[in-house]
Amino acid sequence: MTKRQEFRVLQTFSDFEVREYQPCVLAEVKVSAHYSAASSSAFSSLFRYISKGNRSSEAIAMTAPVIAAQRNEGAGPDDWFVSFVMPSGSSLGRLPHPNDSQVVLRELDAETCIAASFRGRATEELASKKILELRSAAARENISLSSENRICRFDPPFKPGFMQYNEIVIPIASSLK
Repeated sequence: MTKRQEFRVLQTFSDFEVREYQPCVLAEVKVSAHYSAASSSAFSSLFRYISKGNRSSEAIAMTAPVIAAQRNEGAGPDDWFVSFVMPSGSSLGRLPHPNDSQVVLRELDAETCIAASFRGRATEELASKKILELRSAAARENISLSSENRICRFDPPFKPGFMQYNEIVIPIASSLK
């Protein structure tokens, strides 16, 4: 079974969980494309990196989820950051340097986020609907969120859509942590 990004549940609401994600390293590719094309465009570079497409002779274990995120750090509406979470315990100093200049390794500190799961193919329409629902549920609980939205997909695209498991994860605004 594919390892998952580590977190612990801090609080459970009817529509979502508040989670503390453990520090991790992401292998990330920035893509300027429509959502439907962004993940597939970045996936091959990321997969090559973990499959010995690095300056090491060893492959890196695949983890879940594959994350497609929009961050408002000067990014446009079609700028996506697609990433793989490196295995638990990874650090920048111990991971091989990517051969592909598109692949960037980035450390994330522990962070508190809200998360909600959903089934179905994570299309732009469904993901946008779930993001709005999650942001509304957080607002009802007076939880202030960052502007970043993460669409986290746990299953391969060839798995039937109705069986696919996904999550929307949104970091809580740093002033509340």
